[in-house]
Amino acid sequence: MPELARALADRWPEPGTRALGEVLVAALIPMVQLPPRGLWRQKGAARNLPVASWLGREVDPLPENGSDPVGEALVRRYLAAFGPATSADLRAWCGLAGLPGAVSAIREELISFRDERGRELLDLPDAPRPDPNTPAPVRFLPAFDNAILGYQDRSRIIDDDHRGLSVAGERVVLVDGRVAATWNVVDGTVNVTPLHRFSRTDRTEVAEQGRELAAFLSDGENTRVRIAASPR
Repeated sequence: MPELARALADRWPEPGTRALGEVLVAALIPMVQLPPRGLWRQKGAARNLPVASWLGREVDPLPENGSDPVGEALVRRYLAAFGPATSADLRAWCGLAGLPGAVSAIREELISFRDERGRELLDLPDAPRPDPNTPAPVRFLPAFDNAILGYQDRSRIIDDDHRGLSVAGERVVLVDGRVAATWNVVDGTVNVTPLHRFSRTDRTEVAEQGRELAAFLSDGENTRVRIAASPR
């Protein structure tokens, strides 16, 4: 993207390279990010190519009958990953406002629920929906994980007081399915900072999962975990 911006800067110098590359090109030209985005334990710049070049053909236009098969496929794939979810959740995840027609077109394929606030939740009929009492294991999530960012209403997984963590690039720990701590790695040690008081069981399970993460990140060379004191 910076290369594209520099190529355009001579013609349009006023907006600046960031606006040219990230806004103008990315917003107006269908692009695909080439694999691999990066390599294990290595940083790599994102490489982009026009979608038509990647496919070897022009992008198919929308059908004249007004249907939107791409939008419909997007709705199905979103719900397969994140359902049950509201239409607002879908819009927040993909950033597209023009999907009500796609939702309406496949509504007969979907099932719906009402949450405790009366909002409609949509899902695929054969999607897994565990019993609410199913234990949720401790999980260490990377920064900007879609388990959090995939919804407009993030209170289902993170408290409002900590909502900013999801867009600040913090890595978080899920305890009983909710964000309960942040984590990082310093000198091979996985450091966990609780956001609220851990029970003894919580602390044990976080430590066990943290040791597995440390071993994974170090090819088994260490399993060091440090859990900070819980806030009062």
